[in-house]
Amino acid sequence: MIKGKKKDVKKKDAKKDGKKAASEKSEGSLGATVESSLTTLPDVQNESVSEETQAIPETPDKEPRVEEPPVQPVPPIHEEPVLAQVIIKSYECEQVDEFFEGEGFICFEGGNTYKGLFSEGRMNGEGTYTWADGVKYEGTFTKNVPMHKGRYTWNDGSVYEGSIQDGLRHGYGVFRSGTHPFSYTGYWCNGKRHGKGFVYYDQEQTSWYSGDWVNNVREGWGLRRYRSGNTYEGQWKKNLRHGHGKMRWLTDNQEYAGQWECGIQHGSGTHRWFSKRVAMSQYSLWNEYVGDFVKGERHGHGTFIYADGSMYCGEWVHNKRQGKGIFVFKNGHAFQGEFVNDLPVKCPIRRGSAVKDKKLRATSTRRHSGTKLKNTITLNYLEEISVLGSDTDFDLSLLLDFLPREDREEEVKQVQLGLLRYISELREIYYFYSSLGCSPSPDGTYVMTKLQFWRFLKDCEFHLSKTLAEMDRLLRGDKPLKDIHHPLEILLFRTFVSNLVHLAFHIYHEEFKDKVPHLQRCFLEIMSRNVLPFACCVQGILYSSEEFTSSVKSYMEKCWEIHGDFCRPCPRPPFEPTMKLRQFLWMLDDFKLLSEQLTAARVLGIFVKVGASLPDIHGDNLELEMVFLEFFEALLECALVYVTKDMILKKEAQDNQKRSSFEIRFSEETSAVSFTEHSLPQPPRPHDDTEPAHHPSLLETLLSFSVTPGESKDDVSLPNEDVKEEQDSCPENELTDEAQEDEQKELFSFWICKVETFFTTKFFPAFEHEIVLRDKRKEMKKQDAALAGLRKTQAEELKRLIAEKEVQEKAKRQEAAEAQTALAL
Repeated sequence: MIKGKKKDVKKKDAKKDGKKAASEKSEGSLGATVESSLTTLPDVQNESVSEETQAIPETPDKEPRVEEPPVQPVPPIHEEPVLAQVIIKSYECEQVDEFFEGEGFICFEGGNTYKGLFSEGRMNGEGTYTWADGVKYEGTFTKNVPMHKGRYTWNDGSVYEGSIQDGLRHGYGVFRSGTHPFSYTGYWCNGKRHGKGFVYYDQEQTSWYSGDWVNNVREGWGLRRYRSGNTYEGQWKKNLRHGHGKMRWLTDNQEYAGQWECGIQHGSGTHRWFSKRVAMSQYSLWNEYVGDFVKGERHGHGTFIYADGSMYCGEWVHNKRQGKGIFVFKNGHAFQGEFVNDLPVKCPIRRGSAVKDKKLRATSTRRHSGTKLKNTITLNYLEEISVLGSDTDFDLSLLLDFLPREDREEEVKQVQLGLLRYISELREIYYFYSSLGCSPSPDGTYVMTKLQFWRFLKDCEFHLSKTLAEMDRLLRGDKPLKDIHHPLEILLFRTFVSNLVHLAFHIYHEEFKDKVPHLQRCFLEIMSRNVLPFACCVQGILYSSEEFTSSVKSYMEKCWEIHGDFCRPCPRPPFEPTMKLRQFLWMLDDFKLLSEQLTAARVLGIFVKVGASLPDIHGDNLELEMVFLEFFEALLECALVYVTKDMILKKEAQDNQKRSSFEIRFSEETSAVSFTEHSLPQPPRPHDDTEPAHHPSLLETLLSFSVTPGESKDDVSLPNEDVKEEQDSCPENELTDEAQEDEQKELFSFWICKVETFFTTKFFPAFEHEIVLRDKRKEMKKQDAALAGLRKTQAEELKRLIAEKEVQEKAKRQEAAEAQTALAL
């Protein structure tokens, strides 16, 4: 047993051997007494995890001041506690020249222990140091000091794992509290959070911060999400919002972007109060203030734009209109003068000029998506007041060329009256189709795309008269050729209505060519025969269910690229690129996707199912054009036929194998510890972060599990979503309904698995392979052309050399002949 005196003698000998500087460095870094309990970080304990500016309630007249929590001073950060020189109580280790060497175990007076590697009498290498109160350090040591990589574990379950320098957390590391739902992942400097880092403040991971840290406080640029769902992104200073930033109050439907000071709005900024949008409304419904703020209140100069179109521009004092200003009413009238306590001093209202009104609105940051105010009176193309609202101010100028000049004015009036008759139904239809396949809108508004418009035309059987590609050409207008059939083209409500009138004329004008009013009769006919009976009864596989649509939408962009690659110029004006049914069939053959299940005959049946081919009307015509909706739905139907259950199980097995290999590799990487030099006076001990949070494992984030496909029959036809409600509410029927719903969900899940397998393992890789082959063919053609040019050059050079040699030989023969002649003479 080595006593304390013997230990001191060893240290003196070490100093004599030239290691004095190293010992002084170790002792200097390990110069505090052993602490018997965990030390709590004051900055973490006092850090508020719920400090959140309350949304400013919007009222036209008065707005209460925002109350902010008081700014708490950041207490000083205690340095990491360290251990003093203590006496070795017992040891189990080899000695070389009275110095510990190799692997050993030491027990110190007081109960602290060390197990690991020694070198020259110091802790050097990998080891585990355990304090008497249970705190443990596992990692590498260099001359008695924890360095490089290591892991601290406290007896309450808190853990730090990452970079260590001089016993302090320094570099990249992860801390997880054992008593509070708190975790920090990021950079450290001398034991403090410093640099980029990410913090979770609760178990559900709904409250977090990601951004810059300076000495354990949020400072710099960062994104904060609160438990309520509200978010702030911008600049921070001393844990408070300070500088420029944007706050969103999702619970109160409000938003502020601008300057902040000490956690509240102060300076210039923009605050919006969003209102719930009326169903089918196309107008932006929010109140907006743009101007100066002082301590969370509207104070100074600013402009307030109200949702109904009225506006105030002028001076503000404590959230009230105070001083000079101008108020423009929604009808265009304006009041300019003094305001006191939010009210005008004088009551008379005078009419504001249109020029002044336009100037005021030009200063607004509000965007109306190109539409006018709802109550604005508009003139149509005949320079007459339209009886419809501004959002239905449609353009019929192209159709008027087909009508006698003297009848045009009456035709326009009559078709407007026809539209007024069905305007409510048209708005409902527009809202229904524009929301297909879309996630819920926060303000309840949707805008129709060409893809949804095609679905509407298909459902209402417009394609029985003309193909979708032909209808696109009729509605082209002045669009570029590449945008004629673009699926993401935006159609506002007025464009939707205008397209209906145009199509009504082109489909039924022969039937009503001798009847007046011509346009109105055509429009009423298309409403009664096509729109009203069939609208909102969605057909086709793409929009068969919300879950299925949201799943397959991720493949649209790549499919649009492939569709464009196989399009060829149309032989008829305007010669835009289109795809024919024949080219679709050739594409499947080039991709080697025709199989025993997906035969050419089966593909022709799919064309009929998606409505791209109508044998009763067109016969078996493969020269028909198909737009992207028909192309994509045909691919989805092909996926359901081509992919078998064995393919899905094989893909799942491959995914599971990849997941297992990744998990093993990740486990090896995270458990690897670097081995470097380490030492013997006892290591520093970090202060204990009892901060709030659960830190998710990387595997939980990266790894996803495959959905096991449900049992499916051979029939992959579309399930009927319009099942009538059962009138009899007996338990047997309720159980039957639940079983049907479960079976339908199971079928949709099986469809999703089939589509994913088809696109990710067959269709997209086949296209990439086709691109590679094309590039190789192009490269081979270039090489062949270069080789042909080289051969031609070589042939010309050889021909030139042969000609030169012949000339030389001829000259030699002449010289020989002349020499013989000279000798003969």
